[in-house]
Amino acid sequence: MKAYVRELITSGQVRPGEFLRIERIAEALGTSQSPVREGLLSLANEGLLNFLPRRGFVVAPITAEDINDLYWAQAQVAGELAARAAAKITDEQLDVLAANVKQYAQAVKSGDWEAIPEIGLEFHNELHRAAQAHKLVMLFDHITSNLPNRYYSAGNPKHTGTEHPALLKALRNRDAETARQLMFDHILGQGHRLVEILAERGLWADSAQLEEEV
Repeated sequence: MKAYVRELITSGQVRPGEFLRIERIAEALGTSQSPVREGLLSLANEGLLNFLPRRGFVVAPITAEDINDLYWAQAQVAGELAARAAAKITDEQLDVLAANVKQYAQAVKSGDWEAIPEIGLEFHNELHRAAQAHKLVMLFDHITSNLPNRYYSAGNPKHTGTEHPALLKALRNRDAETARQLMFDHILGQGHRLVEILAERGLWADSAQLEEEV
């Protein structure tokens, strides 16, 4: 349900300031209204929506700067996790990451667009396990939960297809600082590209027009 609402927002089907109707979402998903309400409350706790008593849920405002800030924060934490992983990763975990990179390339080649985001996310999950930094991973996940589209954190195939192998090479070399920088650039680049995508979808078109009129 939460993924469905995130997609409504990131696709531009609903804009900041618009109300979300529980009954319409329930009908679209073929479920009852109770789990939809619970999901919307969860998104409100994450800051993606605002809950107005006796009125309902409204899409919270989010700016390009907000998204860039979130990705910058995520990139800082991700870079530290990559550096720690470089120092602690086992040969077995390196083999898992190598298999993941091959699986990702095969999925891109075959056009398996549903599997690609999950494979990309699993690369990061395995790296986080290697870092052995539970609290930092929790912080990373918390930042991710506030992003407009969680699955975009898996990256864009054009970039991830080269950036993940480069990260794997740095990890194999136990090169913590290179791994840190590569991961920072990897995450920050995703944020910039997401802002471009949302701008192309017209997410901020109304506010830009308002500024011109003023």
